[in-house]
Amino acid sequence: MKTLVVVTHPGIDTSVVNRRWLEELRKYPDRYTVHELHKAYPDGNIQAEKEQELIEAHGHLVLQFPIYWFSSPPLLKKWLDDVFTYGWAYGSKGDRLRNRKTALAVTAGGTRLDFSEEGKLRYGLDRILSPFETTFRYCGSDYQDFYAFYGAEYETVENADYLKRLDRSAQGYIEFLSRL
Repeated sequence: MKTLVVVTHPGIDTSVVNRRWLEELRKYPDRYTVHELHKAYPDGNIQAEKEQELIEAHGHLVLQFPIYWFSSPPLLKKWLDDVFTYGWAYGSKGDRLRNRKTALAVTAGGTRLDFSEEGKLRYGLDRILSPFETTFRYCGSDYQDFYAFYGAEYETVENADYLKRLDRSAQGYIEFLSRL
């Protein structure tokens, strides 16, 4: 079955990395369904049943987003609250995520060193993203880990080395997804 990639980025048109990742995903429509939350719900009113049906129609679930204040964009948090409901995602009868492979794909403005015990933030992305992992595990899904791009805020598209790194990252993202 196809993988559902739920993309949450309020400024996707000006994004460099997330937009590049979307371009790469769209080369494989037989493998990935791209679902952009800000385009689907510009007013923020999420249709939970429609989202649940979309998840159920796919084999795997990936959440793609930029790190916002060491979490996700607010619309993704709302989506999780509205869609991962008792009786559907968890609880005595909530089994729709059980054993479903899940993962994250994130972009971080800071460098890999910034996101380390020695760096200015003192915590790695694994620790920062642990609430997402915990949510997935609580719902019984088969959490696979995360794919990350570091240093987005320090680069410009005028830098040829950055563009090469961006292309390698997009290809690496597809490889990551193919291993789910």
